[in-house]
Amino acid sequence: MFRFQGWEPIVVLLLILLLFGPGRIAKIAKELGSSITAFRSGLKGEDKKDEATDHDTKPQ
Repeated sequence: MFRFQGWEPIVVLLLILLLFGPGRIAKIAKELGSSITAFRSGLKGEDKKDEATDHDTKPQ
């Protein structure tokens, strides 16, 4: 198996920084964090508030 040595992760991170730039990396990290937060809240069922209001508006 391929394993990173001590200096190789630093080289990879520098190449990513050169390719994308610091502004775009920050935007990608922010979008990734917000998508993880939305996924976790979806798993916890915090969207049930919306479902409860849908049941109230349906005619009986």
